[in-house]
Amino acid sequence: MSDSDAAPGKVVVNRSMSLDGFIAGPGHEMDWAIEHFRDNPFPEIEQATGAMLVGRGTYEVAKRMRPEDTSYDGGPQFVLTHRPPEEPDPGITFLTCDLAEAVATARAAAGGKDLEVLGADLASQCLRRGLVDEVLVYVLPVLLGDGVRFSTPDLGRIDLEPFATTRSGQVTMLRFRVRKPAVQH
Repeated sequence: MSDSDAAPGKVVVNRSMSLDGFIAGPGHEMDWAIEHFRDNPFPEIEQATGAMLVGRGTYEVAKRMRPEDTSYDGGPQFVLTHRPPEEPDPGITFLTCDLAEAVATARAAAGGKDLEVLGADLASQCLRRGLVDEVLVYVLPVLLGDGVRFSTPDLGRIDLEPFATTRSGQVTMLRFRVRKPAVQH
């Protein structure tokens, strides 16, 4: 079976979260999360991922991190932004198109594997537009008290269907299908 014959992968919002609902600490700090992933507790997720679509804020946070803390191989990386940097970043494709076009572009690059969507604002936009198939959350045993919330305040209600819970070490992975609203006639 060639890549063009492969069933399209899913669009997956993938994030780590503190028990009190934060995906990053104050100042977008991520050390509290990185320590739980040094041994790659869920290698099957990395293997299922063919590309990543990242928001500009998440891209900027990743640039400030140590290379060994961002060694996840999720395939080609795309950053959706209104302002691409003046200096190119090797291995990163900056997109300035519509959200649906960005998802389609990154999904095509995933070669039949899953497309991971990273970043609270970008993920919320994708969820609002009905572009997400699954939400995958790594719940970490920490309370942060403040930071970047799981979703933006304007997300609205999104109904989810839980389908898997897996634990590896101190990390609990929760997986949900996004329930698509019934088509109104």
